Amino acid sequence: MAALAVAAALCALVVRQSAREVGLVLSLAAGAIILTQALGAVEAIRSLMEELGDRAGLSPAVLDPVLKTVGIAVLTRVAAEVCRDAKESGIAAFVETAGAVMALYVALPLMRAVLDTVGGLL
Repeated sequence: MAALAVAAALCALVVRQSAREVGLVLSLAAGAIILTQALGAVEAIRSLMEELGDRAGLSPAVLDPVLKTVGIAVLTRVAAEVCRDAKESGIAAFVETAGAVMALYVALPLMRAVLDTVGGLL
């Protein structure tokens, strides 16, 4: 993946000198290929997290928001960087703000579980 990333970055740099839009498309295509390759690792991580949660006695209601929040963070970062690469820093800022709001929204069940646990201890 690293070799593909470096090769694509160099190609995009050369292509952007004559056709900026084509360079952006090349960068997006390389990014899509790299992310697709990384999806196999995501499934292994999810499986391990579920196993650890089962061993610790944690319900999926606790682990799912954590995994979703990490997914939102990764997607937000990629989308914001693509916007910056296209010289749209204003849109990148909005993407980051929306990502933060969505991460908090997805984490609400986890926050409720923590409050219920604390309330049960008192």
